[in-house]
Amino acid sequence: MPSLPDMTTPNVDALAAERAAGQGAAAPVEMTPDLQAALVEFLLRMGDNTLILGHRVSEWCGHSPVLEEDIALANTALDLIGQTQLWLGLAGEIEGQERTADNLAYLRDAAQFRNVLLVERPNGDFGNTLMRQFLFDAWHHVMLTALQRSSDPRVAEIAAKAIKEVAYHLERSADLVIRLGDGTEESHKRMQASLEDNWSYTGELFVADDSDVAVAEAGIAPAPDSLRAGWDAVVNDVLEQATLKRPEGTYVHQGGKRGIHTEHLGYILADMQFLQRAYPGATW
Repeated sequence: MPSLPDMTTPNVDALAAERAAGQGAAAPVEMTPDLQAALVEFLLRMGDNTLILGHRVSEWCGHSPVLEEDIALANTALDLIGQTQLWLGLAGEIEGQERTADNLAYLRDAAQFRNVLLVERPNGDFGNTLMRQFLFDAWHHVMLTALQRSSDPRVAEIAAKAIKEVAYHLERSADLVIRLGDGTEESHKRMQASLEDNWSYTGELFVADDSDVAVAEAGIAPAPDSLRAGWDAVVNDVLEQATLKRPEGTYVHQGGKRGIHTEHLGYILADMQFLQRAYPGATW
């Protein structure tokens, strides 16, 4: 079991009491049209990250190296899709254009998606999938920890629900990165290669634009760069235990948060959206 920074989940009732008492969260702010648009953008980013990564992880169903991992990855994918329902559902509600979570998931084109590039990258081998998952989980956990004290109670409630699942995701992916990194010569080589392959895509998680600044100033979400220290602490600790060398490169692949994606997202959407595109409004 990896020795990670404290990942205990704050008591949901205690957080609610703090908000009711005006503690632990910024004071409510006026929802101007500009702030509303920025909040929708933030929610789309959260929901698109979990949607696209959930789809990627689901591709392992029936193909994992052992049955236990097949089940674990399927459950992780289900958790992420469940969180997507909450984030995109709230985005549609605040947007006010009568778009549901399903509409946003299945009826947008690639340029309208706001996920980071990291989550749309191909799975590669099992080790690469685990490394990508760990690097995202480490960010996801520190983000949700901060969001539990959002000035928007709806955002805080979603975060309080999701972090219980994400704490497990992080514990599991970190443990496997350590076991494989500090395993055989072959597993160590593959994990190091996967780390270096994914590393330049992690920086986008901490890049801010005007929407990020707006929701941060309103106390709705943390500034992206404020999460770097917490992410670094988790990542450095796990990599040390895994006997993996942290890459020194500083180049950042970015664009996903602005709708500029790799070709891989198009293939994901062609698969994921086929039924709804072929049979609009189909239900069962």
